[in-house]
Amino acid sequence: MAAIQSLLRRDRLWTFHGGIHVPDEKALSNGRAVEVMPLPKRLVIPLQQHIGATARPVVNVGERVLKGQLLAQAEGYVSACIHASSSGTLVAIEPHPVPHPSGLSALCAVIETDGEDTWAELPERMTQYAQLDPTEIRERIRWAGVVGLGGASFPTSVKLNPGPDQRIRTLIINGAECEPYITCDDLLMRERAGDILAGARIMHHLLGEPRILIGIEDNKPEAFEAMHFALAETDMRGYTEIRSIPTLYPSGGEKQLIRILTGEEVPTHAIPARIGIVCQNVGSAAAVADAVLKGRPLISRVVTVTGRAIAEPRNLEVRIGTPVSDLIAHCGGYRERPRKLVCGGPMMGFEIAHPEIPVTKPANCVLALTEAEAPDPGPALACIRCGRCAEVCPAKLLPQQLYWHARAKDLDRVQDYNLFDCIECGCCAQVCPSHIPLVQYYRYAKNEVWAREEDKRKAELARLRHEAKQARIERQERERKARLRQKKESLEASPGKSQTDQDAKKAAIEAAKQRAAAKKAAAAKAEETDDA
Repeated sequence: MAAIQSLLRRDRLWTFHGGIHVPDEKALSNGRAVEVMPLPKRLVIPLQQHIGATARPVVNVGERVLKGQLLAQAEGYVSACIHASSSGTLVAIEPHPVPHPSGLSALCAVIETDGEDTWAELPERMTQYAQLDPTEIRERIRWAGVVGLGGASFPTSVKLNPGPDQRIRTLIINGAECEPYITCDDLLMRERAGDILAGARIMHHLLGEPRILIGIEDNKPEAFEAMHFALAETDMRGYTEIRSIPTLYPSGGEKQLIRILTGEEVPTHAIPARIGIVCQNVGSAAAVADAVLKGRPLISRVVTVTGRAIAEPRNLEVRIGTPVSDLIAHCGGYRERPRKLVCGGPMMGFEIAHPEIPVTKPANCVLALTEAEAPDPGPALACIRCGRCAEVCPAKLLPQQLYWHARAKDLDRVQDYNLFDCIECGCCAQVCPSHIPLVQYYRYAKNEVWAREEDKRKAELARLRHEAKQARIERQERERKARLRQKKESLEASPGKSQTDQDAKKAAIEAAKQRAAAKKAAAAKAEETDDA
């Protein structure tokens, strides 16, 4: 291994502020190869598994659908397509509990699988993608429903389109996987290193051929070795570097990894593309390769099922929509009753109420923690202003100030302290001696700010509609008055003609009366003659 590392270019690494060392617990699940999950009897596929607008259904209940068939079309620019993970019958499109911190339900397509796992007709492979228009390649990635698989689930096609005026200098492939327990990216790099590099090469082409930096934490030597050997078999070595970075949580955060590998910092309220950098997860890179080179949509992912409450922790290749309970059962069930069932890792994940929720694109881990792994911290105590939270915050924020203002519901002040720079890594809560659930306060404040902004947007829209209505009424009134004024002026300009017209009308009316009287008299005379 030392010989391999000596072959790599040893560029300087930088450090970011804060961070913590936590037991990684990765040995629980990284000792076995990825296993393919058996086909479940029912798939529950949410229509929104990404940042942005919910996808619009394009199939009807009762239809037979095939594996890879489009179920819901991306609605709007920031959205992602949703596909069937296997063949079967679409039995419902209805709300269903989904993995989300709120615990709320969302619209899902429910498929009763037929056991045949029959593929739909897939689009043509783009093996000669370098000769194609980049827009066509991005449209394929959009069709395939590829999103960020590191947890953020931002549509990849949007991220790969920074705009004609934004030059991208560096493409970072994130293989850090810094959160404890999670090993799905580790196993993916070991087993599909070639696909990851193929996807990186496609993105390299789409972004104007920037340099590629691949960051892997130094606690993943097998993944590091596999990626290096795969790189040696390509012609990407001239613009691609693989760097081993120190294990420190949260080094896998986008802004933190950018800082480590390049020394650059993303400005507040800005995205990395603003400083010429795009960051993609290794899973997203492999999914891009599948979409472009194989024509396959994103319908499955590797999920780590771990925790000491799981009988046989491991990594599974899971179809999107598979119930979490099926994953747990495939891993031998529970060794002991878990104190907490978490979707994601112990730092940034969230507790799920029951295991019937489905696996989604950003769901990288199912974590069943025992009482020893997640002891009850007891009631939160008062903040003692020790400052430890500020020392470990990787975003250089003041967590105690954010906590006080969030607790007081002072949404203006909490934004003054750059609330939205918080990546919700949980470092502050981990070191807090008062056991204050700080991240929950920040999430609450963010949701309240978003709700307030939405209310403002709706109020502004209502104001604009009211003003438009008033303007329309006033315009119609002005037009009516203008017509009356024009008619009056026309009459005043030609009085003789007006009098003549009136006399002619009176004469016509009088003539009509005379004809009616004559007709009536003739009828009466005829009646008298008949009586005689």
